[in-house]
Amino acid sequence: MSNWKTAFRSLYYQNAPEPPDPALGRDKVALLVIDVQNTYLERPDIATLHGRDLDAYHAWDGFHTRMHGLVLPTIARLLARFRAGGLEVLFARIACQTLDGRDRSLSQKMPGWNNLLLPRDSDAARIVPAIAPVGDEIVVTKTTDSALTGTNLRLILHNLGVSQVICTGIFTDQCVSSTVRSLADESFEVIVIEDACAAASDDLHRKELEIINMIYCHVMSADELLGYLPA
Repeated sequence: MSNWKTAFRSLYYQNAPEPPDPALGRDKVALLVIDVQNTYLERPDIATLHGRDLDAYHAWDGFHTRMHGLVLPTIARLLARFRAGGLEVLFARIACQTLDGRDRSLSQKMPGWNNLLLPRDSDAARIVPAIAPVGDEIVVTKTTDSALTGTNLRLILHNLGVSQVICTGIFTDQCVSSTVRSLADESFEVIVIEDACAAASDDLHRKELEIINMIYCHVMSADELLGYLPA
């Protein structure tokens, strides 16, 4: 039966040996929730849409079904477990410091879908209420795809003593992947929770997991991760 040690393998790693069980340390591990913000879960009134706009609406049905039916409940479950165990929880979000977005990186100014204007105090930029930070949980604000490149997250993790980062959020093939790669390049141990992430389509989600698995991170389910967390 397939498990995280054999699943999501690209051609590069088809015959690689199975990785060892992770040794997650109470003072070393942290959960990172990436870009689960109001703007990505908002939808226009379908009754007002026609033609190409209606087609575009339905193209995102799978993403919204996955987010509400799987990803948000899974992230909430992980948050509850980390909080109950006194383990570190951090959030990253996209938001610009200026009202016109002139401080955004090039990747967030490109024409089309990625060209989002999310001033830091806008409701659209806020983290979805169902999984919002509590207490003094740290939120870093970025104008880049990678949460490590565009913030002081590297310094924060270092100061917290964290070397093992559990990544969740959206989008698997964009900001999640960029963050994972940056963390791996800085020699953090990274685990991506496949049922706590989503891309625009399931195909993009699964393909990106195959690309990053076994080199930049290990990919596992929430249930598999929970079996390794410190008691």
